[in-house]
Amino acid sequence: MGIKEEVYFEGAPHIGDLIFNILLGFTVICLPLTVGSIIRALWLRYRITSRRITVTGGWMGRDRSDIIYSEISKVVTVPRGLGFWGDMAITLKDGSRLELRAVPKFRELYDYINERLSDRAQKASGSLGK
Repeated sequence: MGIKEEVYFEGAPHIGDLIFNILLGFTVICLPLTVGSIIRALWLRYRITSRRITVTGGWMGRDRSDIIYSEISKVVTVPRGLGFWGDMAITLKDGSRLELRAVPKFRELYDYINERLSDRAQKASGSLGK
């Protein structure tokens, strides 16, 4: 019998990302950013548990990525929206990357994830633009 998986966070990208990009959409030049944020708001979902990070996204939410903490070699966060939300780039041991965009409570989520990483991954991880 295994250890029960506990959900720490489950949710969508921060609503501020959508509002900010809709306002930018009025400039017409930023319409691709607006479309991207609408698609993220509709179909992107994050789930961070005691055992893994799951990202469901893509068109109609059909793509799913699961990462266990032992596969992570580095996590870097970048604050966005005056620090109300942020982006998180997770690098895996095989060199591939997974980007989490407009993550709400990204500082708390980074701390939670960082606690579950190996010592080596913790030393490589950090925040840009603090």
